[in-house]
Amino acid sequence: MKLIKTIIRPNKVDDVKDALAALSIAGMTVTEVRGHGKQKGHTAIYRGKEYNVSLLPKMEIDVVVPDGIVEDAIKAIVEAARTGEIGDGRVFVLPVLESYRIRTGEKES
Repeated sequence: MKLIKTIIRPNKVDDVKDALAALSIAGMTVTEVRGHGKQKGHTAIYRGKEYNVSLLPKMEIDVVVPDGIVEDAIKAIVEAARTGEIGDGRVFVLPVLESYRIRTGEKES
């Protein structure tokens, strides 16, 4: 199993969710996060004063998938989240050694 952590633009969450649902991937965790990469923020004006916004709002999607569909899941995420602009996000893939269902104590590996 692999944990796919994806940082994307907030307006792309539904597109990514639908792309993963098309692969029969239903379980996911979505978290509001703030950060920056190459984009490094932007300047904004509030009440007549200019200020620097260095941490931009993003969404993090965590999904655990079987090894056999990792590449398909990554491809679906990238295609659904891409706008072609700086700040589209990143995909990280981490190994998952074990998983336990809390209700039953059932172990998956």
